[in-house]
Amino acid sequence: MYIIARMRVRAGAAAIVFALTGAACDNPLGRQYEYEEQLYLRVTGAATVVVDTSIAALVALRGAPLDPSPSKRIDRAEIRRLYESGGCQVDNVGQPWTRKGRRFVQVRIETSDIRTLSNCSLLSWSKYSLEPEGELLRYRQTVGPPTAKDPGAINWDGQELVAFKAHLPSRIQSHNVKRLSDGENGSVDRGNILTWEQRFSDRRAGQPIEMDVTMESRSILYTTLWLFAGAFAAAVVTLLLIVWWTMRRKPKRKLGI
Repeated sequence: MYIIARMRVRAGAAAIVFALTGAACDNPLGRQYEYEEQLYLRVTGAATVVVDTSIAALVALRGAPLDPSPSKRIDRAEIRRLYESGGCQVDNVGQPWTRKGRRFVQVRIETSDIRTLSNCSLLSWSKYSLEPEGELLRYRQTVGPPTAKDPGAINWDGQELVAFKAHLPSRIQSHNVKRLSDGENGSVDRGNILTWEQRFSDRRAGQPIEMDVTMESRSILYTTLWLFAGAFAAAVVTLLLIVWWTMRRKPKRKLGI
């Protein structure tokens, strides 16, 4: 009976973990976006763009020739061809998922020069720049009107959001994300992650988004590595000094007569 009881407890715990894991995948407590572009910028100008979007939003905002029907299976190879034919350097197309009856997909795009991202037709609504400004770097992105296409009847309720998120490589000196008291348009997370938000309906209407950030020209990773290197060197020097001091204080052995 004891063994059976333990098995029941373990099975119940496993069921709870599974349920929590499934709930976490949909992230009910986090911000959910109908369309999201996340930019991972490096101080060299290279960047990775991760697009998370519903197929319906990809049709409505970027004019993608796709079938947004919930019953239509997502062909990842077709999504890759769509982006690559538009001049994007696609690194990966992730496993699709469903939320609120709409199908979503993630596309990862790489570039060695952020200024060339506008050559990718599905990102061409944005103009990108990264320029030195004194001892700082200034990043700017302007998101213009969409390439609209009617996706048909979609179960949007008017509360859907669009986001453009910048993961910046160094300490931020200034930005134009508005605070709540100034009419909030986004958020600041962990010091170097900025998010500009917009209503999905406003994005479809072509209301522009202006992103403007100045940051240090030395990456946080570079600074951190130097700090670790300095700490390690200091530790080695300290250890050598302790050994030297110990050797000097070691009493000399007297010779017998």
